[in-house]
Amino acid sequence: MNYNSLARFCLTLALVAGFLTHPGATQAAAACTHYVATTGKDTNPGTLAAPWRTLQKAANTAEAGNVVCARGGVYAEAVKINVSGSAAGGYITFQSYPGETTILDGSTLTVRVGWSPLVWIQNKSYIIVRGFELRNYRTSLAERIPIGIFVSGAGSHIQLHKNRIHHIETNYPGAVDGDAHGIAVYGTAAPAALTSIVISGNRLYNLKLGSSEALAINGNVNGWQVLSNVVHDTNNIGIDAIGFEGQSPDPAYDQARNGVVRGNRVYNVDSYGNPAYGAERSAGCLYVDGGKQIVIERNVAHHCNLGVELASEHARRATSYVTLRNNFIYANTEVGITIGGYDTLRGRTERCTIVNNTLLNNDTHHSGNGELLVQYDTRYNVIKNNIFYANAQKVFISSWSAVMTGNVLDTNLFFVPGGGGSWQWKNVTYATFAAYKAGTGNDAHSLNQQNPLFISTATPNLHLQAASPAIDKGQTLTASGTVDFDGQPRHQGASLDLGADEVR
Repeated sequence: MNYNSLARFCLTLALVAGFLTHPGATQAAAACTHYVATTGKDTNPGTLAAPWRTLQKAANTAEAGNVVCARGGVYAEAVKINVSGSAAGGYITFQSYPGETTILDGSTLTVRVGWSPLVWIQNKSYIIVRGFELRNYRTSLAERIPIGIFVSGAGSHIQLHKNRIHHIETNYPGAVDGDAHGIAVYGTAAPAALTSIVISGNRLYNLKLGSSEALAINGNVNGWQVLSNVVHDTNNIGIDAIGFEGQSPDPAYDQARNGVVRGNRVYNVDSYGNPAYGAERSAGCLYVDGGKQIVIERNVAHHCNLGVELASEHARRATSYVTLRNNFIYANTEVGITIGGYDTLRGRTERCTIVNNTLLNNDTHHSGNGELLVQYDTRYNVIKNNIFYANAQKVFISSWSAVMTGNVLDTNLFFVPGGGGSWQWKNVTYATFAAYKAGTGNDAHSLNQQNPLFISTATPNLHLQAASPAIDKGQTLTASGTVDFDGQPRHQGASLDLGADEVR
């Protein structure tokens, strides 16, 4: 391993370590203006010496610029934030006291019919929630939706930082009407949207979600960022940006849009055994279902059913203008990346750009999907500069639908140990790379059977060794962004490197 490879490897380990840091509060105690403690009283003034007893008291009382610090301990309450900060006065911050952890525990609470969050921010603005642990909120009843943190209605400048959310569960045994979320942001008004939303550094795990998602952005949400979160061990989708589900009262605004999904790590996501899915394995690490104008970059997606899915479940509706770039995607059970409707009754994937991603050993169940699955009704999508490293099944691309137009695939690298491989396009399977290129017009300038020389396929470490044939073989594309997976400059040599890593 040369010096630059070692440096990149150490940077990756640091990034992963950062993902897993305990999500305690980071703001200095001196910044606290009000206090809550399990030993307090709501008739107190909310000082350090005489704190309030409940977070709900703080959520009814705090004003713009206030920082509410809750002392460590277990609070058996669900909280609705009934105050807003302002641009002039500043945010209202609710956080754990420095060095302590505030726990909202739902073990003794009843999950109500409909949305039932432990923390609810509805039609509010300039709110920060930081450093809480939310846990043990469960139901076995239909149409009751336990949620860790729920943001709804319209509003702006809402930030959720470094919270730890686990064991939020629907245990309803039926195939429908069982739902739960770790974090959900639902834009349920129109034309006013939820805007300037930041969800960063949270850890969501051990969630039973039914038909729903661990972290969802849904409806009229315009301008948002999902950054450096860790989502793992859930029985449905990890992170999802959604449109066309009727959350906004005006269909013209019913799409999550203008968003960024960056630097997240999502793994161990499997719908098998979830009552909503039975024996199906259809849960993605990262999913855009009807969203638009979204950048998904520098994430790690592994050991899910689907690594990344860009699709629309609603007929005549599209996921569109999504850029998927500079991600590591590996060891997912059914496929690495999939686009298009999963059957002919669904919507389409249109004008999406999939560039400079690194895929390794996906479709571990050998279901025939391979690294890239192109499904029903795909239009004008660009797939370039990616590395597709297949497993012993030797399937690179599968494509069962001939309903497509204007898709462009080129300057990719295909490799499988031992040689061979198959490519399917418009339901025609090609056993050689030459036949695939001649029969489809795809990948005229792509590389086949050149080992990209990852630092390790066992660990894995998907950075490139200095001798990799992927170096300087990519097309220079604005869509690839200015930095690679590690945040290093993308333009280092004669041209871009293939995959997510740019070698210095």
